[in-house]
Amino acid sequence: MAEGQRWSAARKREVVLRLLRGESVDALSRELSLEIYRLEQWREKALAGIDESLKKRQNDPVQTELNQAMRRIGE
Repeated sequence: MAEGQRWSAARKREVVLRLLRGESVDALSRELSLEIYRLEQWREKALAGIDESLKKRQNDPVQTELNQAMRRIGE
């Protein structure tokens, strides 16, 4: 990448997946010319996002009831 160019979410995802598959953070840091702390930040953010998405309930009855009530109020 050119100096100062931003990393897209898709490219960051690919890097994080490589880390999660067991590639060395040191090797990736050298290959991509990125600081180790930055790679570790991306990995931590990705793992936090995974945790958060797994906490969310599908078809939460309380949320469904609340949504229905809000619709009735809006009518």
